[in-house]
Amino acid sequence: MSEHAADNARDTPAEHDNPMAAKLGMWMFLFTEVLLFGTVFIGYAVYQHQYHRDFQSTSHELNKLIGAANTVVLLTSSMTMALAIAALERGRKKRAIGLMTLTVLCALAFMIVKAFEWGHKFEHGIYPTSEVMRARAVGEQVFYGLYFTMTGLHAFHVVIGAAVILVAMRLVARERVRRDRIAFLENAGLYWHLVDVIWIFLFPLFYLIG
Repeated sequence: MSEHAADNARDTPAEHDNPMAAKLGMWMFLFTEVLLFGTVFIGYAVYQHQYHRDFQSTSHELNKLIGAANTVVLLTSSMTMALAIAALERGRKKRAIGLMTLTVLCALAFMIVKAFEWGHKFEHGIYPTSEVMRARAVGEQVFYGLYFTMTGLHAFHVVIGAAVILVAMRLVARERVRRDRIAFLENAGLYWHLVDVIWIFLFPLFYLIG
């Protein structure tokens, strides 16, 4: 090696890529997320047992069609995300970016529908601490308290997941994430699938128990 090449080698930082460590770290993070939502689900189960009739009657006030539509949207987004990872593994960068774009658009559609649903409730005075809410039965207040808390927490994760996918799109476009360095995109996909799985549990708990 020439002296000039040796100097360049010293000046250029070596890229460190450990996909196994990245995946292990991601699974540990996902485990903490499962603990977080698991605790909330346990709280829901306790209150649902205590106020079973109120939960059933109040569930009828939620629009099942809207809930089902958002379920389809998120399931579609999981499919497009999985296809994006598969596309990049085959070296099809533009297709991967296009599929991730569809995933982000699904996330946006989910949030728009959820905002419309929440807005409709707010227009009717159905939100925590409102006069309308305080006049209702305790079980109904608990139901809506859990509804806004759990779906709000999930919506926050949807936003975070979409932001991570946007970062992944940028990295793929710059080829910092590519078929031989795909760990970041795979981890983004794992996070997004967790977001979808959580909604699959939330949908029947709130919309279908009645």
